[in-house]
Formats: sequence, structure tokens, C-alpha cells
Amino acid sequence: MNSWERFKRMYEHREADRIPIIDTPWAGTIRRWRREGMPAEADWRDYFGVDKNSIIHVDISPRFPVKIVEETDRYVISTTSWGLTKKSFKMEDSTPEMLDFKVTTAEAWEQAKAQMTLEDDRIPWKKLKEYYPKWREEGHWITAHFWFGFDVTHSWMMGTENVLIAMMEEPELVQDMFETYLDRCEKLFGRLWDAGYRFDEVFWPDDMGYKGTTFFSPTMYRELLQPYHKRAVDWAHERGIVARLHSCGNVMSLLPDIVNTGVDALNPLEVKAGMDAFKVKKDYGDRIVLHGGINAAQWTNTEAVIAEIREKIPVLKQNGGYIFSSDHSVPNNVTLENMKRIVEEAKKAGKYD
Repeated sequence: MNSWERFKRMYEHREADRIPIIDTPWAGTIRRWRREGMPAEADWRDYFGVDKNSIIHVDISPRFPVKIVEETDRYVISTTSWGLTKKSFKMEDSTPEMLDFKVTTAEAWEQAKAQMTLEDDRIPWKKLKEYYPKWREEGHWITAHFWFGFDVTHSWMMGTENVLIAMMEEPELVQDMFETYLDRCEKLFGRLWDAGYRFDEVFWPDDMGYKGTTFFSPTMYRELLQPYHKRAVDWAHERGIVARLHSCGNVMSLLPDIVNTGVDALNPLEVKAGMDAFKVKKDYGDRIVLHGGINAAQWTNTEAVIAEIREKIPVLKQNGGYIFSSDHSVPNNVTLENMKRIVEEAKKAGKYD
């Protein structure tokens, strides 16, 4: 079977030859693997023999000026097209520090919204013309990467504290943001669809939780955010494709509503935050595909991660409906040999008889 066939069967809750295996190595992880013997020209997915999920992005940003504000030997402070000022450290794969947000008032939002126009160059036509035929020929699972909801608002546009206050005091402002992001995604990806570029799923990241709990209550989710999640799901289903939601953190309290929204798959089932993949499988495994749930913090400890794989995969893969990956991404402390053993074990545990 190819990757498309495996994914398709998982979304149909049917068994395949094995579960799909995908992940997201950091840039430093790829560099490490090359230093440790992976050929420089190799696609890491081919090297490890895992599945291929190719992703289409579009640009819905306000296109604020991007410039370097300050640079030293340790860091670079720069602005982004979303109006964010961030401090990026030069050490390998470091997490940037968010310093300032341009869009923190209704007035600033109106300016940003006016700049979120729909020029044709927001779509990567040239890249798609080159790569799309190859993706289809090789049986890739193709994803339309939407970008809307709480995550983009608190991470890139407004800041966490500002958006949480606004959700309480100015809910109509936050809803207008959610509406605008989603509208731009629908229109640009609709243009792609109409041009004959078919994708297999709509995927969007919307981190609604952190360690132990969520940023907001289930009631607030239902009132402010769920309608837009439902709209994205409906947009996908109207085209005969599926919808996959990514939410880091512990979102156990939101699961009944997430499932009722019609989402077809949930990722990443973050172990470190308190997500219980066994419970999710037991309660909702016939309605949603589980993707992830293998603790990335253990991936440097080969025996620990293999024990986790052997414990979890036989349960999570039952009746189809499971995609293997870490519960976040693959950090640069994971050696080439560790990754080989992890993939080998995932294939073995994820094989259907």
C-alpha cells in the first residue's frame, strides 16, 4: 500500500497493511541525522521508509512589513507579516520569544483586516505546478493547511493575555478575527480546488490547552470558537474530504464538543500535558482518528519509547483509526539510530495481520 491508501483506510476505520507513520523533525534534527550518516540529498521519509504527507500553505497574513530590528551574535529581533515582534535565538532549534504585538485593539484589527486581501500571489502556484503531479503519482496524502482560530490569534496576532481578556470583554472582536481568518482560508483554498488541485484533508492547528487543562472553558469554546471549527469541518465534508484538528495541551474537557463538531481526527494527544490516548480511543475511537500520543520527551530513551510503542499501538490501532507520530515533533536530541529503532518498532507493532 502507498501512503494515500493507508491514510484513507484509517479515516474509514478500516485496517491496512500497517498504520501510517509520519512526524515533523526539527531542522536541527535533520542536520544531526545527516552528520550521523543519512545522505545529504535524501528525503528523510524515504530514508526511514515512512509515509508521505505533503502540505499546501497559503498566506492569509496582513502582510505587515518584515524587518530586522536588532541583531547580535546570540539573537535576532525582527517583525513578522502578522505584526508580531519576536526575538529568535541563534542556537539550534530554539524557541522564539514573543516581544510585542501590533494588533491589540479593535482599531488596530480593522487596519490588519483591511490588509488581509486575496491577491493571487498568496497561493504557491509555481510550487504546486512543479510538485503536485509528483505527490499524486507517488501516492502522498495531501493536506490543505488552514490557519484560523484561537492559536493564530494568541500566538501571532494579539498575544495570549490580550486575547483571553478580549474573549471575556470583547467577544465580538475575537469572533470577527476567527471569521476573517477562516473566510480567507476558504476563499484561497477554494480557488485552488476550483483550479483542479485536490487535497485529501483540511488540517488546522489550534492549541487550546496547556499542561493539565485548557485556556478557556467548554462553554466559551462552544460560544466563541466551535462554530468556526464546525464551519471548517463542513467546508471539508462538502468536498468529500476529511478534517484533522491539532491542539496541543490537555483538551480532555473539550473532547465531547470537539467530537460533536464532526472533526475526523485529533492530534497530537500530548502525553506530557495529561492527554489519555487509551480513554480517547475507548470513548471516541469509532468516531475520530487518533494521531500521535507517543511521548516525544521519551524519544532519546530508546527502551522507554519502544516500551510505550509496544503498550499503546496494539490498542490504538484496533479497527483502524490510528496514525503514528510523537505527541509533538522530533527534537534534535534524537539520534539517527534511535529514529531507526523507533520506526522499525512502530512498523512491527502497527502491522495488521
